[in-house]
Amino acid sequence: MKLKAIIRLFGLFAILAIPKIGRSQPPRGPFVVSPKVNPDKTVTFSYLAPNASTVLLGGGQFGAVDVPMTKNAEGVWSVTFGPIKPDIYPYSFKVDGVTVMDPANVNFFPNERFKGSLVEIPSDSPAIYALRNVPHGAVTYEYYPSVEGSTGTIVVYTPPGYNKETSKKYPVYYLISGTTDTEETFWKVGKTNLMLDNMIAEGIAKPMIVVMPYGNPAARIAEQKSLSKPTDIVNRDSEDAVRRAKFFETDLITNIIPYTDKNYRTLANRDNRAIGGFSRGGGQTLRAAFNNVDKFAYVCSYASYISPAEMDKNFTNITANPDKTNKDFKLLFSGIGTEDFLYKGTVEWETYLKEKKINYKSYVTDGGHTWMNVKKYLNETLPLLFK
Repeated sequence: MKLKAIIRLFGLFAILAIPKIGRSQPPRGPFVVSPKVNPDKTVTFSYLAPNASTVLLGGGQFGAVDVPMTKNAEGVWSVTFGPIKPDIYPYSFKVDGVTVMDPANVNFFPNERFKGSLVEIPSDSPAIYALRNVPHGAVTYEYYPSVEGSTGTIVVYTPPGYNKETSKKYPVYYLISGTTDTEETFWKVGKTNLMLDNMIAEGIAKPMIVVMPYGNPAARIAEQKSLSKPTDIVNRDSEDAVRRAKFFETDLITNIIPYTDKNYRTLANRDNRAIGGFSRGGGQTLRAAFNNVDKFAYVCSYASYISPAEMDKNFTNITANPDKTNKDFKLLFSGIGTEDFLYKGTVEWETYLKEKKINYKSYVTDGGHTWMNVKKYLNETLPLLFK
């Protein structure tokens, strides 16, 4: 009886203690709304850090380089910047010298090396990548058996009506993001899915499947083996760059394409298969396409190139018979910004193609090596595919 009484007494103390424990929880800080896009296209950025000494706004792509923020009585640092030209931009905060994302913002830039948040400044008329009241496709994450026994990841866009018209087959665009980007970047930053939704609704682009792979299988292998990721490529024309591109090409040709054709209703032939990519992904695109002319009829290089020296060494199959190459590739696209650090190399490559009588479509815009420009390249090329 004494033991039961002790247990009952202990239970009573525990029940009585619950409200006290609840009251002892530290109060929440003020609710922070960030970023806040204002009607005049200025943006107010805020960050809660009551104990910080300094907080700076970093948004170099819209002109904000280490902009000081001001702290209020509640410990919220804020600054209003702009007006900013309509587009989608990455930004971050530097808190006492440490760069961090915006914890009040769920939209972030998928990347291996940095984690920036995203802010979208809407234009007065809806942009081609804006969310509109049109039929929408689906975005799906997939795992597939990859190189060296690893598990690879792809993001797949299927067009509106894919799940209803179950007998219809579709062409496929393999779209590879840049150095340190991930399989999510063409979706979350490039807005490829929304661009295609809008273009398909307007009759500008054909309904297609888009497969967005992770362009760095060596990093995925290292991650799954608890090893350090390989360092970034510095020299894009180096033997290491070519070797890594070949490694990805092997994964693409032997794993990704067969997996896609098996699990999705694809038109599994070269005339209905396109490949494109940005930066490192553009170099991977060109090498994979030139090594596998039987696989791809549409090739889109976004801010990338192959040097004339490498072309002469590895791709005489492309230059030796220009008539055949021009017949094989229904589109060979090269897009570049005049402020891009790869502009000079891209122009040299295009000049080389012209001298070799290889047909290509050149698109030159302003701006640099940014995802703002990538959306421009997509806007130019998506309507040209599979026509």
